[in-house]
Amino acid sequence: MTELISVFSQTPWLFVTLSFIFAAVIGSFLNVVIHRMPVMMKREWQQECNHYLSEYKPDVFNKSKQQLEQPIDPFPEKYNLVVPGSACPKCKTNIKAIHNLPILGWLMLKGKCSACGTSISARYPIVELVTGCLIAFLAWHFGPTLEFALSSLLTFCLIALTGIDLDEMLLPDQITLPLLWLGLIINFNGVFTSLPDALIGAVAGYLSLWSVFWLFKLLTGKEGMGYGDFKLLAVFGAWLGWQVLPVIILLSSLVGAVVGITLIVVKKLNQGNPIPFGPYIAAAGWIAMIWGESIINWYISTL
Repeated sequence: MTELISVFSQTPWLFVTLSFIFAAVIGSFLNVVIHRMPVMMKREWQQECNHYLSEYKPDVFNKSKQQLEQPIDPFPEKYNLVVPGSACPKCKTNIKAIHNLPILGWLMLKGKCSACGTSISARYPIVELVTGCLIAFLAWHFGPTLEFALSSLLTFCLIALTGIDLDEMLLPDQITLPLLWLGLIINFNGVFTSLPDALIGAVAGYLSLWSVFWLFKLLTGKEGMGYGDFKLLAVFGAWLGWQVLPVIILLSSLVGAVVGITLIVVKKLNQGNPIPFGPYIAAAGWIAMIWGESIINWYISTL
């Protein structure tokens, strides 16, 4: 391992190139996570509801016992991040291994199913390309270090969270909570910040948006954001320390406001309709991970 790290240190272009290829492959898997994890969660919720309803007495719902014992929406087939294999959603034709190649597979198919000609969303190669580019940049920025490995893992998770939030307005605890604990663990030895700063950051990150949430709700009677947003900001506090939280909040709010106003102007969004805030927190946090200290120093120098 030491020799390999030495080779990568001496030939950074090789490390960056291999990082891009590896990340593009992971990006292909992230597409699966973005699509399937919400489905898996909904199925789990449905099964829990079925089990819960089956505990009630039949006369409560004016149904026979036999009716209550029948599941509302059974899921006999196995469904997870691995099974079933990739297939066309329309004709169910399995996608060949060569067509699963990141970016190139979509280009070879010209964005269409080889069997029925159904269009394949351009989001798949975009996610793969963005993942590859971001990790390649981290490889160039950090080099073959522990910081590169950990920041890459965080980036993979942020991409998955962004895609899921855009589709479902949901930030799964299955991703955010492990990231929160991991941030505290890795900073036990001060990888990105000190442990006290990480602990304060996790608490402050959660409570800052939690306070805004309840203040907005008390004033308007509406919920302005979801609890997943609190947890995601807590993740960045745990990874990077409390000092970067103002930068993340400012950048995410600014970008979110600009995007929201733009969508309203072009009539892509009606006033009052919710928009996911997680992607803006994720983008701002990633920027803070790279340039947070420089941004803070620049701001202090302007005072």
